[in-house]
Formats: sequence, C-alpha cells, structure tokens
Amino acid sequence: MPTYAYRCRDCTGTFELQRPMAESAAPAPCPEGHTDTVKLLTTVALTGSAASAPSGGCCGGGCCG
Repeated sequence: MPTYAYRCRDCTGTFELQRPMAESAAPAPCPEGHTDTVKLLTTVALTGSAASAPSGGCCGGGCCG
C-alpha cells in the first residue's frame, strides 16, 4: 500500500498515511485533528543491484566505437 505525505495548514505539521491509491485524493485529517491539510509531492527512491546490468560500453559487448 502506498504511503502519502501531508501537511497541515493549521499547525504546519507534516504526517504520512498508508492508504490505497483509490483513496489518495480523500481528505486526510492531521493527527492533531485539523482538517485543513494538503497532500505533498514526494519522490520514490528505487534501489537495486547493478550486478545484473551489462558491462562493456553502451551496447554491453564493447562493439561500439
């Protein structure tokens, strides 16, 4: 389930909620009970191993240039 970040306009606190994508636009009250919140834009960090990536240049076999 995705995690969404929000900021409260009343207390200026930030908080996160895990909710289904279908509910991403639904109102999200802050933990202090305020209802004037806005969803923040966040980035997703993808991690992985480069061990499976080809080596040897742009085509993987050293045949370029």
